[in-house]
Amino acid sequence: MSGHSKWSQIKRKKAVNDRQRGKIISKHIRAIQSAVREGGGGDPSVNLPLKNALAAAKTDDVPQDNIDRAIERALGGAEGGDYEPVQYEGYGPAGVAVLVEALTDNRNRTASEVRHVFTKHGGNMSGSTAWQFETKGMIVLDTADDSLQELAIDLGAEDLEPDDGALTIYTSPTDLYVVVDGLQKAGHTPAVSQLSKFAQTETELDGSDADKVVRFIEALEDLDDVQNVYSTANLENAELVG
Repeated sequence: MSGHSKWSQIKRKKAVNDRQRGKIISKHIRAIQSAVREGGGGDPSVNLPLKNALAAAKTDDVPQDNIDRAIERALGGAEGGDYEPVQYEGYGPAGVAVLVEALTDNRNRTASEVRHVFTKHGGNMSGSTAWQFETKGMIVLDTADDSLQELAIDLGAEDLEPDDGALTIYTSPTDLYVVVDGLQKAGHTPAVSQLSKFAQTETELDGSDADKVVRFIEALEDLDDVQNVYSTANLENAELVG
């Protein structure tokens, strides 16, 4: 698969998140609480949405105490956190396709906020874009030796991407945790293990357009209700805006 910029985009997102630590933790707590209620319990071994939410929280280094309290609150039926998932589709600057995932307790508010960002940055929320993305498991390790690559293939990896001493492994959504468990049993701890969406075809951007798209994506990510933003933009060489 074409995935050369995927880890670069994750790293860019993590760098932005480091400047907004409290907000990022809050988004993960919301996702965890929603997953507990959606999946019907606090045991990730039998609650796949919770397992996915916990993996994403681990990627952003959410403290375990915060995670435990979020699960306890959701199991105890505490007020708050009664969110539903919503999805928005549209096109941003330079015509890049965008898919926005959110958790909200007020659909009208969230739709209005997302639409405002699209409009402010020269985009629009007309047209379907979800078909341009596919869901994959993604695992990142900080080593890429041949024996590790062979192990990943034996465990069921669909594609491998060695890059600067690191290894990104792509799996089918259903095989993600089978591969992760196999790697961990062999003594390899992933830096990232999560389900994500990837553009089937990417849009190459020049410096000016890349800058506009980065600003646009950051504005969407800054909304309280927004959990994930996916785009067809290739931002591998985009400079961070700040």
